[in-house]
Amino acid sequence: MSAVPKSRYLLFIALTGIGAALDLWTKTWAFAWLPPPTPASPTNNTYWVWQDFFAIQTTVNQGALFGVGQGYSLAFALLSVVAAIGILWWLFISRAAEDLLLTISLGSVMGGIIGNLYDRLGLWHAADVFAGHKNGVRDWILFTYQDRYHWPNFNIADSLLMCGAGLLIWHAFTQPPEPTGKQKEKGTE
Repeated sequence: MSAVPKSRYLLFIALTGIGAALDLWTKTWAFAWLPPPTPASPTNNTYWVWQDFFAIQTTVNQGALFGVGQGYSLAFALLSVVAAIGILWWLFISRAAEDLLLTISLGSVMGGIIGNLYDRLGLWHAADVFAGHKNGVRDWILFTYQDRYHWPNFNIADSLLMCGAGLLIWHAFTQPPEPTGKQKEKGTE
């Protein structure tokens, strides 16, 4: 039985740390530059980088993917903690980190979890400044097409989560299955 290589711990920590740091830095930058509208200050907070296609627009999502579950930020925060514990268990206790692709995909997912968990816990603002956005995730990337198609605003953490999940799906369909107990016994005879 082999141990997880130290390089996999370092890779996981680097992906997680760099991903979360990049997410939090870009959110801080975007929200300092274009604060989201509030009832007291209903300002235009959209800056078009490429007119009618790509913009920087700050919003706060108190739900999950595509705005589902608005108002349940703390429940999603709890689910994030459970997922993070599960990832650490799977990678380092169950030794899934022996697989490089799993380490990369779950390091990306963990970076996204940490970035959005920080926001869900309300650590990004003073309670009185964005009171209407308490425990919401800061989103700032907007894609549209011809005013008909509008992808919900997202952030770097969301991108990390989706890319990590995509890698997990790809891994599931491209890796040969591990032999089961009976198959292992037959192989040793």
